[in-house]
Amino acid sequence: MVSCVMPSLSRRRAFEAPPPPFRVNRISPAFDVDLFLGSAGLETKAILFRRKETVYSQCDPAEDVFYIRDGSVRLTVANAAGKEAVVAILGPGDFFGESCLVGKPRRMATATALVPVSVVVIDSEAMLRVLHSQKKFSDRFINYMLQRKARIEEDLIDQLFNSSEKRLARVLLSLAHYGKRDQPQRLLPDISQEVLAEMVGTTRPRINFFMNKFKKLGFIRNDDGIHVNPSLLSVLLHD
Repeated sequence: MVSCVMPSLSRRRAFEAPPPPFRVNRISPAFDVDLFLGSAGLETKAILFRRKETVYSQCDPAEDVFYIRDGSVRLTVANAAGKEAVVAILGPGDFFGESCLVGKPRRMATATALVPVSVVVIDSEAMLRVLHSQKKFSDRFINYMLQRKARIEEDLIDQLFNSSEKRLARVLLSLAHYGKRDQPQRLLPDISQEVLAEMVGTTRPRINFFMNKFKKLGFIRNDDGIHVNPSLLSVLLHD
């Protein structure tokens, strides 16, 4: 039996290594997933979630796959003691809840809307059918999952080998979509320093210190939301 309670993660300090490079998104822009989902005869439904509304909770039955049309979703896991950890921040074009496709009966994380979110909900059986019958959609989905796996591996390397300052810079650049084919958004979703601390693996006061440092250096500004300047990349490149 697979437990839906995730163990707490131990954090290790190690020697600093060069941060993993940002990769260009190789997903072909010619295939429109949103258009395909609306015209493929799939069993889908469109749902809007308000800011901070729960999409699903850890241990809920896993029966559907979700595709984000607009907005941002945070995935968190909790251990038996109730300690939470942020495992991903997802945005438009991302899938989540896909573990039901490999027979996982329960959700392994909690999905929460960071901002108002529009999602397409796809029945798992229908999703499996279309993955077997529609090559372009299958290629798109496999490509996405492989890139997400690579991103998780990069996050792990980041946690093991890089300083809190570099990890924060990488999180901010990742949230701003730098290194992807689409245009960087620069203005980040509404995200608190507490959430950034969970993602980076440090304390909120440390996040506040580095955010103020980045602001003084002109790497970011936060007058009406967090705006990321491409010069923040210099933090990752600095030895």
